[in-house]
Amino acid sequence: MSDDSDDAYCLIDATRPPRAEGPPYAECVLCRKPTEYPESYKGITMCPVCEWQEAQRTACSG
Repeated sequence: MSDDSDDAYCLIDATRPPRAEGPPYAECVLCRKPTEYPESYKGITMCPVCEWQEAQRTACSG
């Protein structure tokens, strides 16, 4: 197995919304704190803390 395909087995989509240039910011879907993403973004947005915690919960084990 080549080193460049280490993430190929992971089924988690790492797509992130575009970062906002300024307020208003979207609310985190978990804790309701402001995120780094624009309020106009339609989809799941999380604050940096919740993003990190979710990444820890869903990390692929190798």
